[in-house]
Amino acid sequence: MRIEKDSMGEMEVPDTALYGATTQRAVLNFPISNLRFSRRYITALGLLKVSAAKANLSLGLIPQSIADGIIRAGSEVVDGTLYDQFVLDIFQTGSGTSTNMNANEVIANRAIELLGGRRGDKSLVHPNDHVNMCQSSNDVIPSAIHVAAQQGLDQALLPALSKLEKSLSAKAREFADVIKSGRTHLQDATPITLGQEFSGYAAQIKNSIDRIRRTQPAVLELALGGTAVGTGLNTHPDFAQRAIAELNAMTGYDFTEAKNHFERQGTQDTAVELSGQLKTLACALIKIANDIRWLGSGPRCNLFEIQLPEVQPGSSIMPAKVNPVICESVMMAAAHVIGNDTAITTSAQHGNFELNTMLPVIAHNLLEAIEILAATCANFSDKCVSGLEANRERCLEYAEKSLATCTSLAPKIGYDKAAQVAKAAYKEDKTVRQAAAEMKVLPKEELDRVLDLNAMTKPGL
Repeated sequence: MRIEKDSMGEMEVPDTALYGATTQRAVLNFPISNLRFSRRYITALGLLKVSAAKANLSLGLIPQSIADGIIRAGSEVVDGTLYDQFVLDIFQTGSGTSTNMNANEVIANRAIELLGGRRGDKSLVHPNDHVNMCQSSNDVIPSAIHVAAQQGLDQALLPALSKLEKSLSAKAREFADVIKSGRTHLQDATPITLGQEFSGYAAQIKNSIDRIRRTQPAVLELALGGTAVGTGLNTHPDFAQRAIAELNAMTGYDFTEAKNHFERQGTQDTAVELSGQLKTLACALIKIANDIRWLGSGPRCNLFEIQLPEVQPGSSIMPAKVNPVICESVMMAAAHVIGNDTAITTSAQHGNFELNTMLPVIAHNLLEAIEILAATCANFSDKCVSGLEANRERCLEYAEKSLATCTSLAPKIGYDKAAQVAKAAYKEDKTVRQAAAEMKVLPKEELDRVLDLNAMTKPGL
């Protein structure tokens, strides 16, 4: 162990730790869970610290040597080399100050080493005076949420959604001529094509992509520059603009300074908005996965209108049983994301006056939701949707047997007479076509035209 100091005095810190006294106090104060900030979030924090150092150098606020040390050390945070030094629990101070100081101390001590000094020698690089210059936890932590969310959306979730949407659209085209019975209230309904059904699924995913993209401009707006309460106290007037320009140069994104720092720091409305879009996606995934699970149910005693890829044995006791495990995985992941949204919604209500004090749990749940959905959508596409096959004969059999085909008779013979045909068909275990022919409700040629299953899948009388 070594001795480091902070404003509260001396603290024993592990010799192997790059962090200092303030972080060690937080380690001892918050032994709550095994949840830690994600690699993506710590990368975002590193990007902000490097951007700040570059901005402060350009403004003449720190000397070249200190800036170089911070930039080199911060780059090691960005590339993950120092990720094991970020040791704090998610359930900590509500502003995330402990994690901001974790970053400041790690970067300062690593910079000190790079400059030839000994860890803890703050005369070379100070975690507050140099690494945290022109910043506060209250603008850095929410900014890192936005930077990490943007990277997660752009690098993981949106590509995975695009893959899933393409897979579903491909199946919609492949199944375009597969006529089957529609179902409403889990009861037989008028005919539909399997392709039409899958086109609806593809549209759900496409709509989710569009919703997320509409939220991204707000995600790109950062709190950086507001410092403690949004006023920008203790920061150079040009700092935020320069730091964000440096951030954009490193990431390739178009982050901007907050239009109103008081809104950006006192609320987490954007996190709530984005989480709401993720929840909507989760609901869509549950619907799609559950439908596919039902459509593939069987193989002998249920619908079995589609064949799902066989990916693993389904039972430890029933030989040869194969279950829709990928669909079930999707549904559980989506349920978890809905829980993430509840945590975010609850946490965002605690934006008291100038600061939300549940930022770490918002960060954790938002970024976890993005990562879970990204992996889920990619896996769903690769291991389930792309391998689906239609059982064409079964689909056509159900469409022909559906009593709801009497619907197309109603404009010709009236609702009540069509209902009589359907009831007769059900009672005598016949198709509507057979019952209508026996009841002679229409001439044969007109009856064949009216009961054309393919025509029923399109608008018309």
